[in-house]
Amino acid sequence: MTSLNLATKYGLRALRRVGDIYSSLPMSSDRVCILNYHRVLPSLDSMLPNDPDISTFRWQMQLLSSFFNVIPLDLALAGLRDGTIPPRAVCITFDDGYRSIHDLALPILLEYELPATVFVSSGYIGHGAMWNDRIIEAIRGFEGGSLDLPSVDFGVLSCGTVLDRQKACETIIGSAKYLAPDLRESLTREIEMHCKVSIEPNLMLTKSMLRALVGSGIEIGAHTVSHPILSNVSDESARREIAESKRVLEATIDGDVRYFAYPNGKFGKDFDLRHVKMVKDAGFEAAFTSSSGGAAMLGDDYQLCRCMPWDRSPAAFGIRLFRWLYGV
Repeated sequence: MTSLNLATKYGLRALRRVGDIYSSLPMSSDRVCILNYHRVLPSLDSMLPNDPDISTFRWQMQLLSSFFNVIPLDLALAGLRDGTIPPRAVCITFDDGYRSIHDLALPILLEYELPATVFVSSGYIGHGAMWNDRIIEAIRGFEGGSLDLPSVDFGVLSCGTVLDRQKACETIIGSAKYLAPDLRESLTREIEMHCKVSIEPNLMLTKSMLRALVGSGIEIGAHTVSHPILSNVSDESARREIAESKRVLEATIDGDVRYFAYPNGKFGKDFDLRHVKMVKDAGFEAAFTSSSGGAAMLGDDYQLCRCMPWDRSPAAFGIRLFRWLYGV
């Protein structure tokens, strides 16, 4: 689906009228919906079900341009503080720093004149792939029917079908993300050796791509150096991950890096008030979580909600945004 068809457009016009009604209610302009993407894919990939392909991303951006007010993060933050958020306000963000943001997403963002912010894990700039993508590629290429890793207690993971492999990836990655970075790397290498697949696809942004994004009006934010779960590393390591990512990115783009996104982003599990203070001390102006819902006025600028737009139909996508915006 490369554009919104006529029937869908009529449905979304009705959706916009519903949005207009919500927008006229008292205190209806006190939220902004901050969307959180990662990769944009050339085509649908059953091993990456949560990432949109370029066709889906295009109609999502067309929908946002037509039915919502897409604003940059700085205007959103200012509006939340002084109560001037426009109705149906949305921000667009990306995490990790995939090159598909430059190659596939950027032309569409420019076409629809949509601002966006990219939160980059600085240690992966110019590298082939993040650890989780290496695990996915290893299991994708695994020729066996089941996977049994001797060093970890995952049990026997079926790999007979694509769905089985998807579930195996979810099990392994869901556990491995909470390991210290060195143990996570050891597990990744063990999986590659066991599967007899070691592929590092060229997935991450380069320094020149980061500068090109900035030159096109895209804001760069920090997402740590190596993408650890901050609650699972020492305070010293967490502080270094936060501050060093800011330093490296500012040197790379020769500009300010004002915003931070917590890896995995669940308060109380992935980060806590210690890390909020570290982010403030590092000089960031605001920070973002992965808690669903709209970011609201009078909230904490260092725990702002973001939402993953996983719906695959325009109507469901639009309805979900209104629910997040108006808390229904």
